[in-house]
Amino acid sequence: MNKSDSVRKRRTAPPEERRKQLIEATITSISRYGISGTTLTTVTGIADLSLGLVNFHFKSKDALLVETLNYLAAELRDRWQETARRPDLAPHEKLSAIVEAHFEGGISNRRKLAVWFAFFGETKQRKSYRECTAALDMERLDTSTELCRALISQGGYDDVNPEGIGEALEALFDGFWLNILMYPARFTNDDAKAQIYAYLAGQFPRHFTAAGTRKGV
Repeated sequence: MNKSDSVRKRRTAPPEERRKQLIEATITSISRYGISGTTLTTVTGIADLSLGLVNFHFKSKDALLVETLNYLAAELRDRWQETARRPDLAPHEKLSAIVEAHFEGGISNRRKLAVWFAFFGETKQRKSYRECTAALDMERLDTSTELCRALISQGGYDDVNPEGIGEALEALFDGFWLNILMYPARFTNDDAKAQIYAYLAGQFPRHFTAAGTRKGV
């Protein structure tokens, strides 16, 4: 396929595919230029689509930003739920699925993490962030907490606070994402998972080791 055929295919793609192209281009633009430096022109330039198309699908830069954040939040939710909702898995395996989803390369990479922290960092965008992600964050926190309760019951763990562990995991996810974004040469997804599993092994030693889940529990 030559370049003109590729361009023609992008411009005649179904509407949902074009929306995804524009959202992916927005992720790239924010990772390069930040939110304030991202414009509809930078997005369409990266996507190699017309300004008319982005206006047709999103109407404004703010609408495009909100949809980009929704896209990333839904991607993360779908990834952890794919495994954590399986009825054949034990609670510690489901909790592990939440950890693994956060540090999978398709989710936790510097291009996408730059977008998350751009929304964290810009005062104007924090309201949008809360509106887009609050329910999904709470759903994940509630799921983690319930899984911790199940582990406490199964393992007979004393003096373990399921709510505290759920909150700690949320803090570790955000903190380690920031480390991966800021210090890629010395902190990786594998480093993040190793530290979280070490923490979980300290809380639930009959279900986790520093290397991950215990088998046959």
